[in-house]
Amino acid sequence: MAKQRTRWLAAAAIAIQGLLPMAASQAQDFPPSKPVTLVVGFAPGGAADAAARLIAKQLGENIGQSVVVENRAGAGGNIAHQYVAGAPADGSVLLFGSIGPLTIAPHLMKLPYDPFTDLAPVSGGVHFPNVLVVPASLGVKTLAELVQRDKDKPGSVDFASTGAGSASHLAGELFNQQAGIEMVHIPYKGGAPAMQDLLGDRVSSYFAAPPTAMPHVKTGRLVALATTGLQRPAYLPEIPTVAESGYPGFEALNWYAFVAPGKTPEAVLERMNEELVKVLNDPAVRRSLEQHGLTPQPSTRAEFADFMHKESDKWAQIIEARKLAAP
Repeated sequence: MAKQRTRWLAAAAIAIQGLLPMAASQAQDFPPSKPVTLVVGFAPGGAADAAARLIAKQLGENIGQSVVVENRAGAGGNIAHQYVAGAPADGSVLLFGSIGPLTIAPHLMKLPYDPFTDLAPVSGGVHFPNVLVVPASLGVKTLAELVQRDKDKPGSVDFASTGAGSASHLAGELFNQQAGIEMVHIPYKGGAPAMQDLLGDRVSSYFAAPPTAMPHVKTGRLVALATTGLQRPAYLPEIPTVAESGYPGFEALNWYAFVAPGKTPEAVLERMNEELVKVLNDPAVRRSLEQHGLTPQPSTRAEFADFMHKESDKWAQIIEARKLAAP
């Protein structure tokens, strides 16, 4: 028995030694030998697309591998999230996930994926307040005037969003609740088409991302009524917040973050996190993002997972209070 035990231990030791190189090679699976695809759930031209392309460029330079941005727009970003949930879990696919599909949509509709099991948190990305803008042709200069317009003629004011269950949708619903009005929700397939219709006077208002809205505010085609954070952002000091415009406590931040297919190996996820945090902390990248009105939000994987759960709980309460359902 002693000899048999000795032979078993020796065999086990050899097996373990054989696994060590395998574990070491797994830790090197990011970057993979093929190009990395960074999936974005919205059409080109919006805030998510702009930020993703900036980050992808620097990430590619850092890891010595091509990082290609792929836009899969539709359903408020859910199409892209579903695609990545079923994508190869080998480090070759990343998703620039968004607040809507990750923490709002699960409470609005039955999804073909679970964001907490079919997707793996990698790192925070960027966050920013939206800015409520209206066409100059609407003749509205303040938030109070917009509210009064809807109260005088209920249903006469509508608001665009990047899709049902998106941050811009819930910002509008939260404002409806607090202002006691019923602006009509008009969903789009991303920020760019929503902005096109706003500029074309086909929709009355839009809780837009600052990078897509402010150039048109500067030209006078749009009027900025309020921002959706608790404080005025440093880059928009002249625009009041919704909270200080008569609705204390109003906050509806927008954010994008990095997730991967749920079965991606832990070692690969850690390497992804390491590289993405490095990019988001790069001074040049931070300056470029901040110039677009986006605040970098690098994090550990655990910190981002905790953040996701807290956001999910917050929006679930608002969805229940508003009795919202999928269209």
